[in-house]
Amino acid sequence: MNILAKQNHPKGLYLLFFMEMWERFSYYGMRSLLVLYMVEGLFFSNQKAGIVYGLYTGLVYLTPIFGGYIADRYLGQRKSIKIGAVLMCLGLFLLAISERAFDFSLFVLVIANGFFKPNISSLLGLLYEKTPDKKDSAFTIFYLGINIGAFFSPLICATLALKYGYRYGFLASATGMLAGIIVFLLFEAKLLKDKGIYPVSKIQNSAKEKLTKRQIKRIQALFVLMFFVIIFWICYEQAGSSMTLFAQYSTRRELFNFLIPSSWLQSLNPLYIMFLAPLMASGWIYLKNKNIKITSIDKFLIALFLMSFAFLVMAFCGYLSLGSKVSILWLVVVYFIMTVAELCLSPIGLSMVSKLAPQKFASFFMGVWFLTSFFGNFFAGLWGGKYGQVNNFTLFFTLSILSFISAFVFWLLMPKLKKITGKI
Repeated sequence: MNILAKQNHPKGLYLLFFMEMWERFSYYGMRSLLVLYMVEGLFFSNQKAGIVYGLYTGLVYLTPIFGGYIADRYLGQRKSIKIGAVLMCLGLFLLAISERAFDFSLFVLVIANGFFKPNISSLLGLLYEKTPDKKDSAFTIFYLGINIGAFFSPLICATLALKYGYRYGFLASATGMLAGIIVFLLFEAKLLKDKGIYPVSKIQNSAKEKLTKRQIKRIQALFVLMFFVIIFWICYEQAGSSMTLFAQYSTRRELFNFLIPSSWLQSLNPLYIMFLAPLMASGWIYLKNKNIKITSIDKFLIALFLMSFAFLVMAFCGYLSLGSKVSILWLVVVYFIMTVAELCLSPIGLSMVSKLAPQKFASFFMGVWFLTSFFGNFFAGLWGGKYGQVNNFTLFFTLSILSFISAFVFWLLMPKLKKITGKI
C-alpha cells in the first residue's frame, strides 16, 4: 500500500473513496440478505428467489447507461451522484419498513444505482486529466474503498438480521448510505473544486464532432472485452445465489458450538482484497521493473482461467456434497481464488474504460461497461436458481467449462486486441 500512497493523489480521491465505501456497504449488506430473506422471510421458492436476485442485481447495472448519459448531457456527475445516494436511502428504508413495499423498494434501488454507479467512477477519472499515468493506482485505491464497505456490511447486517430480524439488517444498510451522503455534502466543494459540477456537453463544444478511426477501434475493443467480462460475472456472481445456498444447506458451519451464518462468507472476498490488492499492485510494478510486460489484456486472460479453476474446485465440493455436507473451508479456498481473479479484471477494467473511451462520453461508456454486470448478474441469477433442481456437481462444473472455453477463445483474440489497445 505504501507504493500507492507515495504517488501523491488529489484529496478528492479519498472523498470518493469514502462515499463509495458506504455505498458498497449498503449494497452488499442488503445483497447478502436478499436471497435468504426471499426464501425464509417471503417464502419464495429457490428458483423464484434466484430469478428475482438475478433481475435485481442485473438491473442495477443496466440503469447506469442511462444515468451516465443524463449526467454527460444534462446534470453533471456530482448532482447525479447525490440524486442516486438519496434514492438509495429511500429504497433501503422502504425495504426495512414494509414487506408489501418489497417490489417498489427494489425498483427505487435500481434507479438509484443508475444515477450513482457510473458517475462516481467517471468523476474519479476527471481528477486525473493531467496525470493519466496515475489512474491504475487511483482505481486500485478506490477499489479498496469498495471492499472495506463490502467486508463489514455482511458481518454487521447479517448479525443484526440473525439476532433481531431482517429489517434491522436492511436498516443498517440504509444508515451506512446516509453517512456517506452527509460526508459528501460537507466536503465536496472543498475537495472536488469544480470537477463534475457541469455536464461535459456544456464544458466541451464537441458533442457533434465525429469520432476518429482510432476512437472507433478502441470502442469496438471495449465491446469485445465486455463479452468475456459477462462470462466472468456469470460465474463470479454465484457468490450471492447458488454459493450462498450451498453454504447454507450443504456445508458444515459449526465452529466451537457457534453456527457461522452463511452470509458471513461473503465478507471473505473483500477481506482478501484488502490484503491482496496492495500486494498485487506491487507485484505488477515489480514485473514491469524486470521488463516482464503484463498488459491489461494479459490480466483478463489470467482472470478467466482462474475463475474456471475456482469452479472446478466447487464442482469437486458439489460431488462430495452428494453424500454428505462438506467442510466450509472449501469455500474459503474458492473465494480466495475468485478474489485473485477479480483483482486481475475488475479494477483494471474500470481504468481501461477511463483511458479508452472518448472523454465527452466518459460517464456514458462507464455505464455501458456496467452492462457486463447487468447481463452477468441476470444470467447468474437464472443459473443460480437451478440450485436444488440439478445436482451440485453439474451446477458448478458447467460454470467451470464455460469459463475455460471463454478463456481459450479470448487467448485466440489477444493479438488483435493488444494491437488496438496498445500497452495499457
